[in-house]
Amino acid sequence: MTKDKSKLDKEDLEVKDTTTPETEEKVAEKEEKTEKKKSKKEKKADEIEELGTKLQEITDKYMRLSAEFDNYRKRTLKEKMELTKSAGEKILVNVLPVMDNFERALKSVDESADIDGVKEGIHLIHTNFKDFMTQQGVKEIEATNLDFDTDIHEAITKIPAPSEELKGKVVDCIEKGYFLNDKVIRFSKVVVGE
Repeated sequence: MTKDKSKLDKEDLEVKDTTTPETEEKVAEKEEKTEKKKSKKEKKADEIEELGTKLQEITDKYMRLSAEFDNYRKRTLKEKMELTKSAGEKILVNVLPVMDNFERALKSVDESADIDGVKEGIHLIHTNFKDFMTQQGVKEIEATNLDFDTDIHEAITKIPAPSEELKGKVVDCIEKGYFLNDKVIRFSKVVVGE
């Protein structure tokens, strides 16, 4: 029995020896697959982590840009309001001397008996004011005896033309119109001949 037993043991060993390399290969393959799975999982985890970091950076940039834009909008709105408040100041300061001249003229009308001097003073004030308006970019729209143009004239009424040449033209200007730097700020109110 010992001989049989030792024979069996040898055979088992041989069988085990022949099966062990196959089993080791299978185990190695399983380990490689697990490593591949782990490496795939690790790669995915790394990618997810990288994408999360990028998302965080982009979100941070967006938040900063949004805050900067909001600050810019508030600053420009504040500057615009300040400019609107103070823009008229320059013009009004320059109009004050004209107002002073009108007050002097009114005072001289009450005190003076010389009507020609008063007329001359009022004409000087008018010229002074007209020069001021020209310096500010305001100029008068010419209307009388010119073709009627709806872009710069506003027809109040139509009358029969006094002559054939005045048909479709401005016969009379009731209220002058003005340009401010080539933009109409007030249309001329005119009478058109038909």
